[in-house]
Amino acid sequence: MIERRPFASLGRFRNDWLNARHHFSFGEYLDRSRMSVGALRVWNDDEIQPGTGFPPHPHRDMEIITYVRSGAITHEDSLGNRGRTEAGDVQVMSAGTGIRHAEFNVEDEPTTLFQIWIQPASQGVAPRWDAKPFPKGDRAGQWVTLASGRAGDEDALQIHQDAAVLGATVLAGQTLDYTVEAGRHAYLVAPTGRFTIDGERVEPRDGVVLGGGETHRIAADEDTEVVLVDVP
Repeated sequence: MIERRPFASLGRFRNDWLNARHHFSFGEYLDRSRMSVGALRVWNDDEIQPGTGFPPHPHRDMEIITYVRSGAITHEDSLGNRGRTEAGDVQVMSAGTGIRHAEFNVEDEPTTLFQIWIQPASQGVAPRWDAKPFPKGDRAGQWVTLASGRAGDEDALQIHQDAAVLGATVLAGQTLDYTVEAGRHAYLVAPTGRFTIDGERVEPRDGVVLGGGETHRIAADEDTEVVLVDVP
């Protein structure tokens, strides 16, 4: 079983520097049928104009994963971390007992990214930040784990939850399967490319809820980049 959420149906926020779409209820957008999928609480699709960004603000008890789609984002936080994450790469912030951070686009072009929030398995952990490059060429025709708290995923950025964020590239005419275990949940978005999943046609930046206890097949109509979150 799958549920497609067309891009046009997502929540919206726009001002002079930020153009955002919300896959789940967030900020002033409230849809009680779209509060979460398992431990996945937020999936925001953001476009940030050059020379702008999010000023310092606090978080706590949340795993925040940023997947940069184009451009780059520069991070600073109250722990003294500073880093620049480029397109295709990923950063993770475990907010834990509390952290303040800022995210700015210091580039000469707009930055687009997915911001994904996963509720942690336990509260009150020590806050931390990390980032890592993930070359898109390594994902051709296969899933690559980008962030995870599961055993065996030590090469991924670590989070405090039995969950995983994965990426893959499916070339036109190819297929790729993903099995969601019984009792778990998954949510999938393609930044680029058109495809079908279990026979349902999906457009770029649509969201797809994947049912547990099933294997789902992606069939790419054109070269497609896919990001998937698997959560309890």
